[in-house]
Amino acid sequence: MTTQNHKLSILEKVGYSLGDLAANLVFQTLVTYLAYFYTDIYGLKTEDATLVTLFVGLFAAFVFNPVMGAIADRTNTRWGKFRPWILWTAVPLGVVALLAFSTPDFSYKGKVIYAVVTYTLLLMLYAANNLPYSALSGVITGDMKERNSMSAYRFVAVMFAQFFVQVFMYNLILSAGDGDKAVGIEKVMTVLAIIGTVMLLITFFTTKERVVPKPEQKSSLREDLGDLFRNIPWIIMLVVTTLIFVTLALKGGSYVYYFENYVDQGELEAFLNPMKPFLPVFENDTALGLGVFNGGGILIGLIGIMWSKTLADKYGKRNVFGASLFVSTLFIIFFYFYPPQSIGWIFGSQILHMFFYGISTPILWTMIADVADYSEWKTNRRATAIIFSAMMVGLKGGLSIGSALLTWILNLFNYVPKSEVGQTADTINGIKMLVSVFPAIPFLIAVGLLFFYEIGKKMELQIESELKERRIA
Repeated sequence: MTTQNHKLSILEKVGYSLGDLAANLVFQTLVTYLAYFYTDIYGLKTEDATLVTLFVGLFAAFVFNPVMGAIADRTNTRWGKFRPWILWTAVPLGVVALLAFSTPDFSYKGKVIYAVVTYTLLLMLYAANNLPYSALSGVITGDMKERNSMSAYRFVAVMFAQFFVQVFMYNLILSAGDGDKAVGIEKVMTVLAIIGTVMLLITFFTTKERVVPKPEQKSSLREDLGDLFRNIPWIIMLVVTTLIFVTLALKGGSYVYYFENYVDQGELEAFLNPMKPFLPVFENDTALGLGVFNGGGILIGLIGIMWSKTLADKYGKRNVFGASLFVSTLFIIFFYFYPPQSIGWIFGSQILHMFFYGISTPILWTMIADVADYSEWKTNRRATAIIFSAMMVGLKGGLSIGSALLTWILNLFNYVPKSEVGQTADTINGIKMLVSVFPAIPFLIAVGLLFFYEIGKKMELQIESELKERRIA
């Protein structure tokens, strides 16, 4: 194992972070608008949207990602193992992201087939791009404090992408399409595809791989998989990641339904009126309310991210991650008890939820890098990408399960897309539970699993120290 200087420049940290900003222009759109796009823009029945998101997503999660992890670990070029994949997939990912959110003039059966094909291609290319990108964080440096710092840069970029998508996307769709949401989302995705492609290219040119496996290290796919399934921290993080993204897809995709169907529009307008002179012009109060709700939470989440490194360095990643995730979950549960007129309480809970969730956000990814170190420490072999496939399997699996649960629950509570007479009381209650009770359950299970995760603060330092000694030797 060879390494170079672990101290990273600000340029490299920023360059690396732009890759996740680009990926999250796609990912945050999937989390926030995939279900809404399929049901209220593209025109799929809720049961068909459920099948598309579930089966395509699970196939991508459990087939594309492990295969991509094995391929990336065995890639050898003059640019390294993982950086080339960022270069090779930059343009195709942008093109397919645009196609996946387009609405062609097909028959209903043709639209279902088109949705299956484009969503499959999108998830395949996302895996080929973002799994090597994620694994790159484990080989840019072997210094855990530098990884924490780089992860903080990265998740500022993630939150920026999240801010753009969740604050402005709905309004941009309405304005760009002049009321036609199908036209609007195509125009918006065209611009995002171009910007994302440029950012991925910047990531490729500004980063460098330094943690390089020994030339004599040879392992078969069977050995790598065997190492994985004997790696208890990896198994725990796979399940935890899946649960977290189930919640993100559930609550993130539910907010647009929540604001359109549950929140009292008169009270919302009164709450927003004092802010309007200081805010951009939005098409209507629903779009403005959704933007302020998401935007305020994201900005406060950035403060949480800034605290993350300091807390993780002092108390250890596992402890800070579990505590912040638990407290953030309490503020999700509170949503169930608010009547539609309690706008201040609704917005206040979102801000507090996002502050504590922001603390946990970068730690999740650095814990996966630590799991890769743990595997190398135990086996004396490094297989970074296949370790990071846990994150991608969890991400895709959680997104797919969460998005499918969202549309399934909407169908269970008899949601009617584009209803002119409004939703029934039973449907409204289902929408309220989609932003509160249902997304809280996976978060709480994830917190419980962390009690069995053995890489605490003491073990982090031991692994880092012993691996440094081996690499120097």
